[in-house]
Amino acid sequence: MSKRLGTFRVSYLVALSCIGSFLFAYDTGIVGGVLTLESFQRDMGFDTKKKSDVSSNSASLLQAGEMAPKEIRGQLGSLFQGCFTLGVFTSYWIDYAVSEHMQPSTKQWRIPVGLQLLFGGMLGLGMLLTKESTRWLAKVGRHDEALEALIWVRGGVNTPEVQAEMNEILAGIEEEHRVTEGLTWKEYLVPANRWRILLVITLQIGVQLTGNTSLAYFSPQIFSAVGAGQDSMLLSGFFGLCKVVACFFFLIFLVERIGRKGALLSGAALMGALMLIVAIITKTHPPDADAGLTPAASASIAMIYLEAMTYNISWGPVPWLYMSEIFPTRIREGGIAVGTATQWLFNFVFSQITPHAVDNLGWKTFLMFCIFNWALVVYTWFFIKETKGKSLEQMELIFNPQGTRIGIEGAYQKRHGQRENGTIVENEKTVETKH
Repeated sequence: MSKRLGTFRVSYLVALSCIGSFLFAYDTGIVGGVLTLESFQRDMGFDTKKKSDVSSNSASLLQAGEMAPKEIRGQLGSLFQGCFTLGVFTSYWIDYAVSEHMQPSTKQWRIPVGLQLLFGGMLGLGMLLTKESTRWLAKVGRHDEALEALIWVRGGVNTPEVQAEMNEILAGIEEEHRVTEGLTWKEYLVPANRWRILLVITLQIGVQLTGNTSLAYFSPQIFSAVGAGQDSMLLSGFFGLCKVVACFFFLIFLVERIGRKGALLSGAALMGALMLIVAIITKTHPPDADAGLTPAASASIAMIYLEAMTYNISWGPVPWLYMSEIFPTRIREGGIAVGTATQWLFNFVFSQITPHAVDNLGWKTFLMFCIFNWALVVYTWFFIKETKGKSLEQMELIFNPQGTRIGIEGAYQKRHGQRENGTIVENEKTVETKH
């Protein structure tokens, strides 16, 4: 019974995180279609080269990453991107529905924009029934509450497995305090932490360099640029469907098999090749708005679909997952916030660049993204470390092997019962255990 209850509560937390991701994505996807509606352009005095910025909250990502068991954290963390694609998919079809079946009026754009209130309300009310993050409570010294939160999310029973997990969490936090005791913002400048901050910044810049955020925002305009003509809004809907299918295939079958680094490497290489094919087709067969959907246009659209599917089994879900698992507890919130802020900064940059690039560069836009993707292959090969199957506490052994001497190893010994005469031996230091 407790196992089923624990499964339900973990699923509930993940569902709330997914609603947050869905809301974030719906807001992202609805923009491109709404901007093409004449009613919106007329009411707001906008043209298709202007758009509003949107914002996101990294709290749902942090909650899912901290509360999930390490064995399935990859799958649960990737649900963030899975529900993101589902939100984009929904927004595309709502855009298509209002453009085809509603008369041009204020309601035509207010309805799709206003639907965000529904998902936001679900998220806000749902959070009232959850517990605070176990690791955060332990970090601020509220150990009893931390244990209660862990027991709650694991099914309501204080089992030996729950105690072992709590010991590992506390040992990891004690080690972090030992190494950086008394520091504040300077913790971000500790070499191991500084490297992790730099990794998430460059990784989130890389997400934008793949070109897929530009595709998500401006899919109707981009499909028109390769020759979709009047079918651009409809093709955007199927574009969203491809993203959903690929992302859920990744999180169900691949995320804990191929690892983070392998997914990023293969994804960037294949996306670069597909972007190059689109550039070549668009260069050799310039799109004609009056010619309808030509074979060349169909081929370009197919390559864009494949590129989007590749993105959603690699650079779509993996950076968010990677970002949520590599930081020590003391700076995890700040580290994720830095990564999220970077994502939105360069999201804004590329949202301003893309429409001008499509208008002025044409086929060279796709060549540009091809070069960016292949540069990301080199970046991933040299700088990304594999984290598949590792606990959040084990990340110190990966990213700070020289600085971690005690505490973490003791946590592993506690978890696996490696005791000698009531003590735990930890790299030349013996720590007494309580019975």
